[in-house]
This record gives sequence, C-alpha cells and structure tokens, in this order.
Amino acid sequence: QVQLVESGGGLVQAGGSLRLSCAASGSILSINTMRWYRQPPGKQRELVATITKGGSTNYADSVKGRFTISRDNAKNTVYLQMNSLKPEDTAKYYCYAEISTTLPGKYDSYWGQGTQVTVAS
Repeated sequence: QVQLVESGGGLVQAGGSLRLSCAASGSILSINTMRWYRQPPGKQRELVATITKGGSTNYADSVKGRFTISRDNAKNTVYLQMNSLKPEDTAKYYCYAEISTTLPGKYDSYWGQGTQVTVAS
C-alpha cells in the first residue's frame, strides 16, 4: 500500500512564503512524474507544477517565477516552495505521483489527502 502525505500548509500574509512537502511511503519500486495541484474554494482542481523523474519542471502561468517544485528521490519526497504568495493562491494543495510498486515501468496514480494554504490580504 502506498501513501502520499502532505505537510507545510497554513495561514500566511500576502507576500509571504510557505514550503509544502509530500512524502511517499510504502512498497515503492520507483516514482515517475510528481505534480502539485490545487483546488480553490468553489472551483475545479488545477495543475500547479510538474517535475519529471529526471528533474524537468513545468509550471502554470499563474505561479511562474513565484513557485518552485523540487524532489528528493532518495526520500521519495516532492516539495513546493511558494514565494510572494497572493490571496488568489488560497486553495487546498494536493500532491500527485506516478508510482511503480510491482513491475518496473508500470506506474499507477496516487494522490495525497491535501493540505490547506490560506493567504490573507
């Protein structure tokens, strides 16, 4: 059984910073792509940032230059450094990972339970 556990959310003033972490645990052979999504109140879930196994990254236009995604493959952990936070960044943030547990190269999708980020104006 694989679990993704996020941490690091909270309440911050506009302009402040937070660092989210998401650790994967369980019977893991390897982890492919990892992503952060967010779901603002009353809106649909949206993709925030992606990092491949090799470290290539991609960001939503709304967070480019402010957020940085990174990963520590030895710790099976993905991070999201969020700087210059704005009230519109308020959302529940979810991590996502493609994880192989049985056959090399066969990946299944896993989600964390989410962590709340609230940015006060």
